[in-house]
Amino acid sequence: MTGRRYDRQAHLATLDPVADHWEIYQQLATLEFPWDMRQALGFALFRTYAVPSIGALLHETREFGARVQKRYDDTALLLDAVLEHSMASAEGRTAVRRINQMHGSYDISNDDLRYVLATFVVVPTRWLDRFGWRRLTEAERTATAEYYRQLGRHMGIRDLPADYAGFAALLDAYEQEHFAFDPGGRAVADATVELLLTFPPTNRVPKRLSRWFVRGLLDAPLAAAFGYPTPGRLQAAVCGGAVKLRGRAVRRLPPRTTPVRTRDLPEIRSYPGGYRVEELGTFPRCPVPHEETAS
Repeated sequence: MTGRRYDRQAHLATLDPVADHWEIYQQLATLEFPWDMRQALGFALFRTYAVPSIGALLHETREFGARVQKRYDDTALLLDAVLEHSMASAEGRTAVRRINQMHGSYDISNDDLRYVLATFVVVPTRWLDRFGWRRLTEAERTATAEYYRQLGRHMGIRDLPADYAGFAALLDAYEQEHFAFDPGGRAVADATVELLLTFPPTNRVPKRLSRWFVRGLLDAPLAAAFGYPTPGRLQAAVCGGAVKLRGRAVRRLPPRTTPVRTRDLPEIRSYPGGYRVEELGTFPRCPVPHEETAS
């Protein structure tokens, strides 16, 4: 790999987007677009709170009250364990097992799980189309979809879309049908925004301005589902324009050679002494009988 900006894209184009999906997605997330991927995956999870069956359940767990930082860290670290080591590794299998144990403690529908997975595929891709220093290639979209198809399969999620277009269609249809205001979902959204405002460098900006900026990046249906004011044209233009400007600046930088790992980020604060993947997350018990999911 030389120091030219588009050399990694050329290298990834030589790989098979299905057989090499993990290698491709790992390089996209940790080397090619690490900042964009983190922001976009955060917005992906944020969107899921606008579905009342998801937002209300998350609020009922009380994890977004006093422990919102740990909830954020655990989610990021578990997903990163799979990303870093692959689903075929011991660490990846342990992380997926923990995710499944937590989900299995609640009565979550297959449709909701499938929608959440779709946000991980579609929201970052659309973010990069809008804000990234370059767009994903068709092969990179295929690899992204395949990476999450395999994650979904390990999570026992049924009826997974076959490709990126299928995930995009699923997401759009599900949001059109299910986005609605719920006080629990709004509370989870508010708690998440307040946490984001403590991350550097946002913590150096007045909170009122930071909230205005975050809400300026929301589309109208998402804002309405949370009961937030719909961003005006000026607000949307200023906020979106600032992130686009960042992408143009990044395009002029040399390619990153050291992968960004979630555990090294300053916003991950819950485990200053280190952690074990098998101890991440929550260990709730739920008396509700659950529908069997196919593996």
